[in-house]
Amino acid sequence: MTVLNYAPTKTNLMRLKNDLKFAQQGFELLDQKRNILIIELLALIDQTADYQSRVEAAMAQAYQSLEQAVFDMGQLKVHTLAGSVNMSTDITVSTRRVMGITLPVIETRFTEHPPYYSPMGTSFHVDSALQHFKEALQLLARLSELKISVLRLANEVKKTIRKVNALEKIAIPSLKETVHYINSRLEESERDMFVLMKLVKGNLEKKAMATKGDQS
Repeated sequence: MTVLNYAPTKTNLMRLKNDLKFAQQGFELLDQKRNILIIELLALIDQTADYQSRVEAAMAQAYQSLEQAVFDMGQLKVHTLAGSVNMSTDITVSTRRVMGITLPVIETRFTEHPPYYSPMGTSFHVDSALQHFKEALQLLARLSELKISVLRLANEVKKTIRKVNALEKIAIPSLKETVHYINSRLEESERDMFVLMKLVKGNLEKKAMATKGDQS
């Protein structure tokens, strides 16, 4: 592991120990964030698959009812009835946040003003098709919400994993190695200083004894 380029001083040792502590705390927080995001992502993926199937089923039922209505009444009559439907759709987009990530929340509301046409001579498949298309539209809104959320969470999970790996495999080991290196150098310097002080002390004592002998 690479030792960072720091002079082996006590000041740098304290600074690096603080950096190491901060990096370890950051790793723990990012690791928790990653786990929470993955759990949320997996849940949304399951919901997305479910809503995809529900949308496909609703669309299939809607077109099947529409085809049957055309078969019963003719294309021109069905087209005329479709033009008489007085209904408005209100799609509201709000947001929610998961671990700092903004995710969409899509709500679909219908405002209806029935009756749209006389039931006399009208195939019930027309009403069935209308109901299934409304259901499909609501499901599509929810499916769009889920797909966007999955993409955003997946991107954030990738970024978080890269940060976690960088801290775990590069930053923290390098800081640990550098702290160990500076500790070793400082201990070595202290040992050298201790030996030097003993030599100086010994020399001073010898000189003192020699001086005392000369005086006597």
